[in-house]
Amino acid sequence: MKARQAVISFSQSEKVKSGLIWASQCVHILQNLPEQDKKGALEILRSLVAMISNEVQLARQASGDGVWLEVDKCLKNARIMIDSGVAAEAEYHFTQGLTQVNRIGQKSMTCLIENGLLT
Repeated sequence: MKARQAVISFSQSEKVKSGLIWASQCVHILQNLPEQDKKGALEILRSLVAMISNEVQLARQASGDGVWLEVDKCLKNARIMIDSGVAAEAEYHFTQGLTQVNRIGQKSMTCLIENGLLT
């Protein structure tokens, strides 16, 4: 991994990680809402997942690292769960995506430390 790729991947991994945590929290909140509020909450969750997906696409394109495709796959599966009316099941896919993002961040951080760009 080159330094440029590592900087981009590290930065994006932190953004995407935060987004995935927020999305997981939204799923928990959604489960406890009254029925009349769930439709709006689902739309917010869909928007959040779309924003996270955009960040993943940006990371993949800017870094050139294909491992971001795994994160994208997790987000697509989460969207399927949300759109199928079982949003609670999306949390599993958010967690799987978070695992991948943590690996990307760790790999990037190691590269940056080895290159003396991060201490």
